[in-house]
Amino acid sequence: MRRITEIIVHCSATREGKYFTAEDIDRWHKAQGFACIGYHFVVRTDGRIEMGRSIERVGAHCKGHNGTSVGVCYVGGLSRDGQPQDTRTEEQRESMMMLIGVLKRMFPEARVHGHREFAAKACPCFDAAEEYK
Repeated sequence: MRRITEIIVHCSATREGKYFTAEDIDRWHKAQGFACIGYHFVVRTDGRIEMGRSIERVGAHCKGHNGTSVGVCYVGGLSRDGQPQDTRTEEQRESMMMLIGVLKRMFPEARVHGHREFAAKACPCFDAAEEYK
């Protein structure tokens, strides 16, 4: 197993009210030349957690951090008119809190970060480090 020191939270940068799955994101990432979905977990708008890339495999979600991180993505992140916004549903909030708690127990060294800490993006449209400290 890889040594995991970071859990990096993302949004899918899709509009509020749109419903996508890990399979959809996998298709998008393959169209961009990825081998498969870059995230390890996807949290759908109804709170369902889907597996993406196997956790044993290096992700493709945050340049310079993929080798030692797990990528968690929630579906959403844009308002209905396309502006960055925390669009998480209550179900997503609950599922993400549970998932990140499990990951922190699995990888006690890991610190939680938002993608925006490492890239000039609004992603994930909320302060993940603060919320999951």
